[in-house]
Formats: sequence, structure tokens, C-alpha cells
Amino acid sequence: MHKLLRVLAIALMCLFASVIQAAEKTTIKIGTLPWEDTVPLSDIAKRFLEKQGYTVEMTTFPDWGIAFAALGRGDVDLMVSHINYIAADYWQKYYQRLEKVSVVSHGLRQGIVVPDYMPIKSIEELNGIKDQVDARIIGIEPGSGVMRDTTEVIKQYGLQYTLVDGSTAAMTAQLQSAIERKAPIVTLLWQPSWMDMKFKVRYLEDPKGVFPPPQTYYWIARKGFSVANPRVREAMASLYVPIDEITAINMSVNDGMTMQQAVDKWWGQNTKLIDKWAVMTK
Repeated sequence: MHKLLRVLAIALMCLFASVIQAAEKTTIKIGTLPWEDTVPLSDIAKRFLEKQGYTVEMTTFPDWGIAFAALGRGDVDLMVSHINYIAADYWQKYYQRLEKVSVVSHGLRQGIVVPDYMPIKSIEELNGIKDQVDARIIGIEPGSGVMRDTTEVIKQYGLQYTLVDGSTAAMTAQLQSAIERKAPIVTLLWQPSWMDMKFKVRYLEDPKGVFPPPQTYYWIARKGFSVANPRVREAMASLYVPIDEITAINMSVNDGMTMQQAVDKWWGQNTKLIDKWAVMTK
């Protein structure tokens, strides 16, 4: 009798597993934002899932607010985000509907930089060179995370500086011009930007810890996704791209490639790694 019950129990478990497996999604919807860190990660994930036999649909959102709302509604299945700092407010708003799936990269950093030929090493030294740079920190788009953090840095360190609103393109042009002339400049930068690889700059030390520490990229999903889709979850958990690789992809784009071509190049150079990811999901 006990033996029969065990056999029945095993049969029911197998049946349940089969039902769960049959119910797994075959089409995965990935949400992304049009930024130089999220796009490469999303494109690599799309290709990898397609390699595993899935159909993948990509949706690009203009900002975090719209993206998190869509993920919370289930309009998309997966999205990569740095939820500890940059998108922390949105994660806090929606986290009860969402879950972390896996880590996909680590090392996003942002801060105040100067060209490496300038002698200062710390934010605390900025007031001593303010006359050399007209007491200006060259900024980017107002409202961005690094601009918000820099405003707090100015306050916390008592910097006698103006943070100049602008655009990433305008900041890049000014930084390149200053470096070509070996002129002093104080501006903002982040990794994995191609500029971080191209220009020889120094991130100023932040002894007060106002800027976030290096940040982690997570795949996030609507709550319950990993349980309902264990094979997809396993695939995403095997995928990891070092931050320097993302920077290199963006450098290829800056050198004239499309993002598609740059990811093609990276994919071709990393076939052994990708095959190892695939083995882990069989």
C-alpha cells in the first residue's frame, strides 16, 4: 500500500511538473530604455533567449516611470535596471508587484571628473581651483541622476560652484575640446560610457560618500515570474556581462558602428562564453 502511494505521489509530481513546464512562456517581452548601458544588455539577452528557442519582443520606454509602470502591469516580462540607487524611487513604488530575477552586471559609477593632467584628486580640493574653471561644473541634462547627486555634492562640500545645465552632447564637446588644448575643466562622467574609455580623466574622490557606490544591474520581473517560468529564470541567471564589456560595445558605437553591429561584434568575440551560458540552462 505504501509502495503504491509512493508511486502515485511520484506520478502526480511528474504530472505537475509537466503542466508547469507546458505553461511556461514561449514569447518573452523585454522592456528597455534607450541608454548606452541598458540597450546592450537587453540586446544580448534577446539574442541569448532566442538561442534557447524563445521568441523575444522588445519595447523601448522613454523613462523609468513609464517602464516600471508597464512592468508592474505585466505589459513586459523582464527589464534590466539599477534599482539600488538610480531607479530606487521607482523600485520602492512598485516593489510589491515585482521581483529580482538575477544580477546581469555590476560596476555602474558616476561622479565628478577632471582631466588626468589636472593635479587635484578629491572633491574637497575643488574650491582651490575654482578660478581656473570659472567656478563651473559642466553638467548634462537637468533632472538626470548624476545632476541630482552633483547638486547634493555642491551642498554637502560647500562648493563655490555653479552646476551648468546642458546636454550630454554639449558636455562631450567641451570635454574633448578642453583635453585637446590641455585646458582645465570640471565635468561629470559615468561608466559604462564610451567617454570613460576614450578620455583620460580622473574621478574625484568623494570622502563624504555623496555619490552612490558602484551599482548593480538586475533583471527584474513581475512578481511570480520566476516560479512560473523556471527555465527562463535559469537562462537569465546564467547571463552576466562585465561592465568593461558594455563600455567596449559603446566605444564601438562611438567609432561608427550601429548598436546592432557593435553587439554582433561582441557576440562573435564571446562565443565560448555564450556556449557556457547555454550549457547551464539545459
